[in-house]
Amino acid sequence: MEHRRLGNTGLKVSVISLGCMAFGRWIDEKTSLQVFDAALDAGITLFDTADIYGRGMDSRNPLQSGESEAILGRIIQKRRSKIILATKVNGKVGLGPNDHGLSRYHITRAIEDSLKRLQTDVIDLYQVHRFDPDTPLEETLGALDDLVKQGKVRYIGCSNYAAWQIAKAHGISQQKGLNRFVSVQPPYSLLVRDIEQELLPFCESEGVGAIVYSPLARGLLTGKYVDGGAHPAGSRADRADRALLALLAKPQILQNVCKLQEFANERGWSLPCMALAWVAKRAGVASAILGASRPEHVQAIEGLAEIKLQEEDMVVLDSICTSPSG
Repeated sequence: MEHRRLGNTGLKVSVISLGCMAFGRWIDEKTSLQVFDAALDAGITLFDTADIYGRGMDSRNPLQSGESEAILGRIIQKRRSKIILATKVNGKVGLGPNDHGLSRYHITRAIEDSLKRLQTDVIDLYQVHRFDPDTPLEETLGALDDLVKQGKVRYIGCSNYAAWQIAKAHGISQQKGLNRFVSVQPPYSLLVRDIEQELLPFCESEGVGAIVYSPLARGLLTGKYVDGGAHPAGSRADRADRALLALLAKPQILQNVCKLQEFANERGWSLPCMALAWVAKRAGVASAILGASRPEHVQAIEGLAEIKLQEEDMVVLDSICTSPSG
């Protein structure tokens, strides 16, 4: 497994990371352990979760959040030193008015809860889950900087931020001498390429590591969805994933998937491995988060290292899936 620097830091992360959103939400602890072990066997060292991941995401009960962290915390006990541990803060984890957001009040409480659930003394990468318009960036960055100085957090990052929001945060950090966001976590795949307009060029220019999620377009690039066919049982579409259903509603999307499958077949590649290789080749990308609910989902990337995309391959893939800026 290739490892890359995370932005301008000296921290090395695996080019494929494991997203643990399914832990405690869609799969039990036994299966979560099997997925984790498969990821370690594949050379994955970066594991990403969030304090809101759990059954509460589907039941809309914030009191059922945190199950992913709790399961991951039990799994990693004897292997903590082998992994880079990332989690997030902002989502609603309680019923009170301050049980969400990026205020100093919430962040300082949320970090203690995450550390307890994860059974660790320090989070390697602590990320704000999304922008909070109700809290000044100065307050958020000051609270995060304190966590770094207290030794509870090693690096700070953001998720679902626009380029201008990171630029503003960097300006505040520089002005006040605070730790800055070293990474950003946006969606990115052959089929969803909005970040090519501003965010990816910004990351490359400013040394921000992009840890992209949904590199397989929420399962579309696994080839499991067939035009006009029924959604596979237990799939995200079967669970009425709104973002996935919105993609499936676009007629051109499945046509593009079929063309991508044909291109991969002609070269003896699996579609998901090709899609991951394409994402990994993009400038500014440090790691691509693979979501997995079964160990075979991780084992399916075994052929990734053999895929060497040439410039002519990239041109063909771009012609199939034109970027928004194209």
